[in-house]
Parts: sequence; structure tokens; C-alpha cells
Amino acid sequence: MKVVLLPGNGYHDDINKYYWFPYLIEKLTHLGLEVIAKNILVGHSSGAAATMRVLEKIKVFGAILVAGHYTDLGYREDKLSGYFDEPWKWSTIKKNTKWIAQFASKDDPFIPIEHSRFINNKLNTEYFEFENEQHFGYPNPKKEFPEIIELIKKKIKNNSSIFIFF
Repeated sequence: MKVVLLPGNGYHDDINKYYWFPYLIEKLTHLGLEVIAKNILVGHSSGAAATMRVLEKIKVFGAILVAGHYTDLGYREDKLSGYFDEPWKWSTIKKNTKWIAQFASKDDPFIPIEHSRFINNKLNTEYFEFENEQHFGYPNPKKEFPEIIELIKKKIKNNSSIFIFF
């Protein structure tokens, strides 16, 4: 089991100096729990929208958006998700993470490439645009994504946790 610590504004980089967090880390570790302070969020498709909504609320180390979009695109499921009901807080999203990377494909059958480009423009992401990856797993199965692994390896300095939203 893991405990995720979400420090408030003013938290810098050393969780071990943040108020009572050192006490929590020590006591929770003695209970056999893993304590996590730095997180990387990974979201695919509407999970990328979920990731951006999370970034409006909390600070994380980094985020990866795959086949992201910022409107419901007329899809019933996306409309029902509630992710697209409110205006995006672009400046808050940018402020709440050290970095954001994006993976998009020009031939995605569901997400027009303009959506990823728009998000890139708003968030100044590390942007990777492909010609023929479609929806990164549909309709052609994609079992491996080495570009994400390499990106994360490049970004992490200490152990970070990764949360994936689909």
C-alpha cells in the first residue's frame, strides 16, 4: 500500500523539510507503507483530460498527455465525463507541474491533431507529433511505448511514482 503526500503551495523540492511531513514519512514507513511525494501522471485520450483536471487541483512532478483533447468532440462518453464542462485553467495547469509532455498522431481517427497542437500552445509542452500512430493503441494494437519510458528516465532524478489514467 502507498500513501501519496500532496504538499500545499510553497512546497519546494525537499519533502523531508516540509512541516510535519518528515514525521509522517517516518511513522508511515515504520508501518510498512511506501510514502510518495513526487508523482508523474500519464493520461491517454479522455484520461489526458482527466490528467489536466487533476493538474488544476494539485501539484505533481510531471505529466504526460497521450492523444489529448480539450473538448468533448461530440462523443457522448466524453460529454458525460464532466471533464469538458468548465473552462480550462491553463495557467494553473502549467504552474502545478515542473513539466508536461505530449504525444500526438496526425492520423488519430478520434482526436484531430489540432487539439494536441492547441494544448501544446496553451501549456508549452514537450511535444512529440507522429505521422502514423493513430490513437496509440487503436485500431492497431500498441503493446509497447518506449518513447514514454525514455522520457521518464530522462526526467526523474529521485524515485517518482507514476499514475496512469485511461
